[in-house]
Order: sequence, then C-alpha cells, then structure tokens
Amino acid sequence: MSEALSQYAGRTVIVGSGIAGLMAALTLAPQPVLLLTRSALGGETSSAWAQGGIAASLGPDDSAALHLADTLAAGDGLCDADMAADIVSSAHAVIEALVQAGVRFDRDAEGRLVFGLEAAHSRRRILHAEGDGSGAAIVRALAAAVLNTPSIAVLEGTEVRRLLTENGAITGLACAGQKGSFVLPATNIILATGGLGGLYEATTNPSGNYGQGIMLAARAGAVLADMEFVQFHPTALSSPRRPLALVSEAVRGEGALLLNENGERFMAAVPGAELASRDIVARAIEREILRGGKVFLDARQALGSGFSARFPSIDLLCREAGIDPARELVPVRPAVHYHMGGVATDGSGRSSVPGLWVAGETACTGLHGANRLASNSLLEAAAMGMRAAKDITDWPASKPVTAVTPFGTPVLSAADPAIVRPIVSRHLGIARRETGLTEAIRELLPLAEQNGPASDPAIVGLAIAVFAALRTESRGGHFRSDFPEKDATCTRRRLRLSEVISIAHGLSSSNLSSPRIARSA
Repeated sequence: MSEALSQYAGRTVIVGSGIAGLMAALTLAPQPVLLLTRSALGGETSSAWAQGGIAASLGPDDSAALHLADTLAAGDGLCDADMAADIVSSAHAVIEALVQAGVRFDRDAEGRLVFGLEAAHSRRRILHAEGDGSGAAIVRALAAAVLNTPSIAVLEGTEVRRLLTENGAITGLACAGQKGSFVLPATNIILATGGLGGLYEATTNPSGNYGQGIMLAARAGAVLADMEFVQFHPTALSSPRRPLALVSEAVRGEGALLLNENGERFMAAVPGAELASRDIVARAIEREILRGGKVFLDARQALGSGFSARFPSIDLLCREAGIDPARELVPVRPAVHYHMGGVATDGSGRSSVPGLWVAGETACTGLHGANRLASNSLLEAAAMGMRAAKDITDWPASKPVTAVTPFGTPVLSAADPAIVRPIVSRHLGIARRETGLTEAIRELLPLAEQNGPASDPAIVGLAIAVFAALRTESRGGHFRSDFPEKDATCTRRRLRLSEVISIAHGLSSSNLSSPRIARSA
C-alpha cells in the first residue's frame, strides 16, 4: 500500500468532501491535490443535507450592506464585522464559481434567479437548486466536476486519525484506510470535515460527524474559538427517524405557522414571529415542549396542495413519517443543526498551525458570531474553500516529501461518540446552567484524557462545556438559565486544547460561580 500511496506524497491534502472541500479542490486545479473522504465522495456531509440553499444578496432590491446588517443582527454582537462584510460581499463571485462548476440554480420562466425568504433575512435572498434539495444538488455537481479534473485524486473510505507536526508545523496525517493504517506526509492540509451534530442525540447532521476536524486541529495545537455556540434548528421533524429530518426554515418563509397542541400561534407576539432568529424560535418551541405540550408546523393554508411541488424532499420525509403536510399538521422539535465555533482562522482560512488551513463548519471565521444567519453557511463554505486554496497557491514552496510509511503501533482506535452523546445532550443543550456544565466537565474530562474510543469525541464535548462555563451570560445560541441576561460588552474567546484541559481541571474541582474562575481566559 505504501508504494501505491507514494504518488500522492507532497500534494496538498484536503480532508472532507462537502462544499468547502470540493470547492477548495477545484480552485487548486491544476495543482495536484489529494482529497480524502471517510465515505463516498460527497457522502455523509452536512452540505448534501442542506435544504435551505445559499444566501446571496443578488436580487434587485438587495445589497451586500443589507445582507451584512442581517448577519450582524443575527450574530448578536459577536460577529467579526470585517470578516462578515468580506464574505457576504463575495456572494457574486461564489455563485459564479458554482455555476461554472456545473451547479444549476432555480430560475423562473424568464431565466431569472428565484430567491427564497428565511428567518431574520430582510429580503428574499436564498438561492436554491432543485428546490429543497439544494445541498445535494450542489454537492452532486461539484463532485462530478472533481471527478472530471485530472489533477484531483480522490481516496474514499479513508479516515484521518491524527495530524502530525514537527516544531509546531504540519508534516503529515495518520490515516486509517480500507487496507490498513498508514502515515501520509504532507505540508499543506485543508480540513473541511463539517460540524459536530453527531455529539448530540437530537441532530439533523450525519450522526458520524462529531467534530473530527476540530479534534484533529486541537490535538495538533490549533487555537479554537467560540466553541460554546451551538445552533439548534427550531423545526426538525419529530419522528423516530435518526438523525432527525429537517423541515427547512424556507417553509416558514412561505408562510407556514407554528402552533401548539391547543392551536395557539405562540410566536405571534414575538418580533419576527415565526421568522425570528433561530435561537429565539428554538427556545420558544422548547418551552412549549418542556411544559408537556406539542408543537406543529401548519402549512395547510400557506402552501396546501402546492407543498409537494415547492418542497418535494420535505414532503417525502413527512410522508415517510405518515404525515401529509398539505392536509395535516407537521410535528416539530428543535435539533442541533450547526456549530458557530470551531478552529480559529483568518480571512484566508489559515489556522494558528503553519501548514493547516480550515474551511466550512469546522472553522470559526467570525462570520456567524453567536448565532448563524440562515443559509450563510453554504456561502461561507464555498467562499472559504476557495480562499484557502488560493492562499495555498501563493504559499512558499515547501521541501518535497516522498515517503509513505505504515502506521506504527499503537494503532489508534476508531472514535465512538456513543458514550459522550448522552452527556452532551443532557448538559449542553438549548438551556444550560452551572450544575449541568460542572457535571459535563467532570464526566468528559477523564474520557478526554484517556486513549480510548470515546477520547476524541470527549475532547470536542469538553471544549464546548468549558467555553460555555466561562461565558456567564446568554447570547445567541448560548443560553444560560442561571445567567439569562446579556453582558453590556461582548467578547470572543480563544483557547488551545492544553488551556481547555487546564481550565477543566480547575472548574471540575472548584465552585463554578467563582468570579475568578468564571471570568478567566
């Protein structure tokens, strides 16, 4: 196997085949690239499951300034304003690049782009491809383009277990493939492995996505940022299916209403109503459920018989659960959908580790702040995948590497988030408080410090818990029931894994309410 893999030594390596990874690979062409993916190309990616589409302020009544204002408002004071302005203003170039790669966005009879509306957007600016199958359509087009690009080699069924470094810089990857384990030398790596929804029992993400990229980068010494901010989508289809099926915000954008079991429209008096920001709607739905009630999405009047034509994928998911959304109420509940934090990067996708770039949901650019604006994620993924690739193209040439070696002992076991999932779900959900955070840290810390199958997922969960414990306020996707108010000043936090572990030891053995501890770092 080593001999066969030696042809890839020295190439830029991209880990992940969602929109960020695929766009990075295509942008690097004709530079030789190796793309590693755990499953089939484009498979098991959150990108492919995206229903809502991609936010782009290209309509005649829209502008980048309006898009930026909506983004900053949703981010609840924690966005990097310069970074956000940079990314939203790149929408035209991103859409053009996607079209050139073969993506066909939905258009009207005159050939004009059709824009949808989603929560917290002041304009209709969401572009779709094949209706509510946007993510899958985009990933299919990009994957086909990758397979037709001779300079891109794809290695499926390959999981990266560790990033290797020397003197603080990237030197390679320890991988597990279909025929065994091996080390692949590389000095330029782009991590684009997606989010961490698989850490939770109720999620709309692929269950195997537990934050691998965050773990890999953290173990390599990279700085993490804003890990406490986990976004719960308000309307996952409440059914036995796992992961939970998403009922896109676009359904509410077309006029569907939220009702409780008594037929009351409980969001009516809230500013923005059903289209308030996701954190507000998710908390309101959870309150209804916690009091013993049920919540439904009512699209009967807004869409009726037109539901299946407008949202064919969601219609199929509802019918799979025995519900006809044109004539019946759709039961919904919140579920983990997106992570605003991640590996801290600059505007070119560079992490704090030389040779390591990060793009997409794995990264934290500051675009999303404390609460992502709907459909900004695909825009960021494409934009930052492209930028990381362009930055690598301009990066000074590194010394050639040619050796591919078998993975020496001990062989790293495959990660298993099953032990971590109940802990994270119980204590790091929509509403958090001191006692739960303390318990989460005490349970996750020993798992993170062990060398077992739960250690990698536990590291990611522990980082969320520590960041959440240190933020003694409520903001965006982070709500503390014991600190329900927002601080007058807002600050972002950055920590390395060594700092997370050190703080966790202090918090697990101390009173979490201590000002000295709670305000540290």
